[in-house]
Amino acid sequence: MKRIVLLVSGVLAASTGAFAQTEAEAIERALAAAPRQMKEGATVIKWKPDNSYETLRKGTNRLVCYDRSGEPGQQPFAVQCTSLGNLDRVAQNRKFEAISDQAARQAALNAAEKDGTRVKPEYGSVWLTMNGPDQARARIHTTIAIPGATTQTTGLPDKPGQGGAWIMDAGTTTAHIMTPGS
Repeated sequence: MKRIVLLVSGVLAASTGAFAQTEAEAIERALAAAPRQMKEGATVIKWKPDNSYETLRKGTNRLVCYDRSGEPGQQPFAVQCTSLGNLDRVAQNRKFEAISDQAARQAALNAAEKDGTRVKPEYGSVWLTMNGPDQARARIHTTIAIPGATTQTTGLPDKPGQGGAWIMDAGTTTAHIMTPGS
């Protein structure tokens, strides 16, 4: 009986240690896209299937990071960081991304944009997305949310090709500054 208790205790201790390691690894992985100076204070979350989330680590700044690896349509290594103020937008994006038919997904996005139910991202917030076949070969892509902005309101072009920053999806809640080289 003592052997069984010791064996069960040992298995429980090992699995608890493995869980802590797994959570620490999950946190470190999610932070891969975070800017060096913000990494230590960033919040890390884990999305649940119902588009709510669990906080793995509470941060001290406004940056939040999460792992998207293994989600449909994502690269094997896929992490993202943005502002805490954008979590409602991300949850809504996840609902739209669950629509497998591309035309139906775009129609749902267009309808939400038109009827005003599309959640706006925090103006001026960054979106840092790091994707690739693995972490070593992943690239970070940086955009800056400017919902509703246009060429007329910013002076930035709404098409690439001039070698500088430009607005993608100008005039919509999805409008953002594309940064070249990222």
